[in-house]
Amino acid sequence: MATTDRQATTLALAHALSAAERGLAVIPLSRTKLPALRSPHRDAPDPAGPPCHGECGRYGHGVHDATTDPARIRKLFAAAPHATGYGIACGLPPHHLIGVDLDTKTGADSFAALRELARRHLFTIPATVVVLTPSGGRHLWLSGPPDVVVPNSAGRLAPGIDIRGAGGYLVGPGSRTDHGTYTPAPGTAHLAPAACPPALLRLLLPPPRAHHPTPPSTGGHGQGLVQFVLAAHEGQRNTRLFWAACRAYEEGIGPALAGSLADAAVSTGLSEREAHATIASAARMTAHRP
Repeated sequence: MATTDRQATTLALAHALSAAERGLAVIPLSRTKLPALRSPHRDAPDPAGPPCHGECGRYGHGVHDATTDPARIRKLFAAAPHATGYGIACGLPPHHLIGVDLDTKTGADSFAALRELARRHLFTIPATVVVLTPSGGRHLWLSGPPDVVVPNSAGRLAPGIDIRGAGGYLVGPGSRTDHGTYTPAPGTAHLAPAACPPALLRLLLPPPRAHHPTPPSTGGHGQGLVQFVLAAHEGQRNTRLFWAACRAYEEGIGPALAGSLADAAVSTGLSEREAHATIASAARMTAHRP
């Protein structure tokens, strides 16, 4: 059994290195499709500041560990000797990957649903990389514009259609899981991720949010969260905004403060779409609907 596991890890590493050669940032995954490295902060008390996304220099930060550097990939897999697969981070250059996950486990015909969306919104599903999942589903790889942040979603477009965007990952072809192996669909492995049709891209983005001035009801703490975002330097902007938005939604002032947090983030250099996508992610993370 140990020999089989070692062989699976060696094979997963080879596939991951091959993906990295194509510009795809990767992380090791376990048989459960989760990141194979546990968080180094799992036993620490709740931090007073923003969550660590790898700034500590250790491994175990999920998709934030993703890299195309072969030496770093080898170190990640060496630290994860039970990895049997690899994840491909979405939203990163050069491909700005968007994953369309057509699931079959819900009983919905997600393939037909996507075709109906294409017919209704007048776009064509392009020839692109397609990965077959052990459950009978498919992952379609698309490339997004560099200045657009596509959020993750589950079933928002239609039942059985999940989207993997910024902060998400796709299980790479060749990965072995408890349920089987992910394989490239015949005739697609050599393709590059096709550009996401503009009409489909519009469906994937959150609706535009109206501008709201800073509400007086949020009080001093709300203003403190806004100031926390305003003080962000390059490399901290998304992290600070996400942390502040999570605190706001947890304390019940998220809807009232969202506009001010977005304005603050934009003033530090984030795009409006990225700011709104980050706040929307925080709302979902804290079980609120933005």
